[in-house]
Amino acid sequence: MLKGKKIVLGVTGGIAVYKACDLVSRLKKLNANVDVIMTEGAEEFVTPLTFQTMSKNVVHRKMFNEITSYDVEHISLAQRADIILIAPATANTIGKIANGIADNLLTTVVMASTAKVIFAPAMNTFMYRNPIVKLNIDKLKELGYEFITPGTGVLACGDYGEGKMAEPSDILEYVLSSFVEKDLVEKKIVITAGPTIEPLDPVRYMTNHSSGKMGYSIAEEAVKRGAEVILVSGPTSLEAPKGVTLINIKTTEDMLNAIENHFDTCNVLIKAAAPVDYRPETVSEEKIKKKDNDNELIIKYIKNPDIAAHFGNKKKDQIIVGFAAETNNVYEYAMGKLKKKNLDFIVANDVTKDGAGFNVDTNIISIIDKEGTKIDYPIMDKRRVARIILDKVKYILQDKG
Repeated sequence: MLKGKKIVLGVTGGIAVYKACDLVSRLKKLNANVDVIMTEGAEEFVTPLTFQTMSKNVVHRKMFNEITSYDVEHISLAQRADIILIAPATANTIGKIANGIADNLLTTVVMASTAKVIFAPAMNTFMYRNPIVKLNIDKLKELGYEFITPGTGVLACGDYGEGKMAEPSDILEYVLSSFVEKDLVEKKIVITAGPTIEPLDPVRYMTNHSSGKMGYSIAEEAVKRGAEVILVSGPTSLEAPKGVTLINIKTTEDMLNAIENHFDTCNVLIKAAAPVDYRPETVSEEKIKKKDNDNELIIKYIKNPDIAAHFGNKKKDQIIVGFAAETNNVYEYAMGKLKKKNLDFIVANDVTKDGAGFNVDTNIISIIDKEGTKIDYPIMDKRRVARIILDKVKYILQDKG
């Protein structure tokens, strides 16, 4: 995922250095080329050998080492970096860079580079809240430098508050998003995910096996690509991607109403959810009791609103993407839905195939357009599926002008 990307990691003196070791490991697993620059303060916590072993590159430490080549170190590092990531970033280093001080290798590399610079601050709560530190951070943000917001919790000093360096997983996600082309900026995308539930009584309900993973993957990718994302989600165990506006719903009617509030102002509606098609005609106010002399329970169901068809008939310039999870006659059923619901294209899959059903991290899809053209894709991670879907959305948006 990061193959060919060159990341200069600046490590400054703070207890959060141990997280930087984890971060290097994560970056290397994604095939990034990582050059580590350590300040003298950082070496008080971790030896250069640790980072050298993990990065598989020489660790850069001092400005004035003995010359072994005519490659001026701070200039070459600055020129070959795609991103300079400073993690942990102390108040001292932030202050130096904000005020143009280049008195060590890291600050000099930053001054000599035109690459994107990202800070992951880590410091005591009161230092982080200090007006001088805030002024330095604001100054750097105005100049185009980026900051990953620190976490809140118990700090190494025993204080509680903001100032904990962001977790390596969050920093990695930020780095990954930095390499994604922002081709959906100023686009508003409504995405539905997960199942809906229809109550039978206070303790029972009808639902399906949808996990929401496909919809959440699309939402995460859309945010990375610059879109404003409204995620309308049925009950799932998933954590909403950072940057989305999450609307939690339960019933199919709830989902329809939530979309209704945003449909007129959106550019795209992606219906990745699996809403329940029918609901009980009546919902018992009390738990339905089992009767010894009854061998069956008869419940009358009525049809729920067809959300995709509702908005397909209502749309103006919006793009609507549907999904068809089928067990047989996949192409025929998918084409029927596409035409009936006035969709722009539909993502179809056979949920009986291994790796294509619910509650898995992969999918096997076919994309079918309004002309009936079908493109089949092999089994792949749902994040890759999300990118393929959004690529097609992007091309349709471009055609619309």
